[in-house]
Amino acid sequence: MRDEGKDIGEKREGANQEATGGVEGTPKASQRQGVCGRTPFAKGCSDLVFMASNTERTFIAVKPDGVQRGLVGEIIKRFEQKGFKLVALKFMHASEDLLKQHYIDLKDRPFYPGLVKYMNSGPVVAMVWEGLGVVKTGRVMLGETNPADSKPGTIRGDFCIQVGRNIIHGSDSVESAQKEINLWFKPAELVSFKSCAHDWIYE
Repeated sequence: MRDEGKDIGEKREGANQEATGGVEGTPKASQRQGVCGRTPFAKGCSDLVFMASNTERTFIAVKPDGVQRGLVGEIIKRFEQKGFKLVALKFMHASEDLLKQHYIDLKDRPFYPGLVKYMNSGPVVAMVWEGLGVVKTGRVMLGETNPADSKPGTIRGDFCIQVGRNIIHGSDSVESAQKEINLWFKPAELVSFKSCAHDWIYE
């Protein structure tokens, strides 16, 4: 009669060899190769869980003053250099109806008509950025609503002076981001892909 403990040991060894490509400690090619042929630092099932958390999205819009002042490239550069991924972009003249819907939560505020008029005064750049904690981090990168309260190094702290010309909008919560993205973009306009830089940004 075979020893039961030996059977269990052989089964474990066989399972280990199957998972690692036949040689203990050597991962299969499918496990070794990340995007662009590089080895990902995260392993196994944790890859899928962590990648899911990296798909948070936020809505960012460069306002007419930011466009007119030529700051679009600088703003995109900051988000890219931070490590976030651009998944949608539109250069457009937003309609009054779209802007009224976008700022619907402010409709009872005295500055609402002027805000809609200002946002309708010229072209804007609407974007969707993706990454871990992108909503919260994006707001930090923008700075305070009042540029005078914004720290140097933030977008508003570096590039603007007055609240009424604070050059950029960013979603203030994950829920708001989803609503704004759905308002400004169709699902087919959102591009899903894995960047070759992914494994150098995330563990």
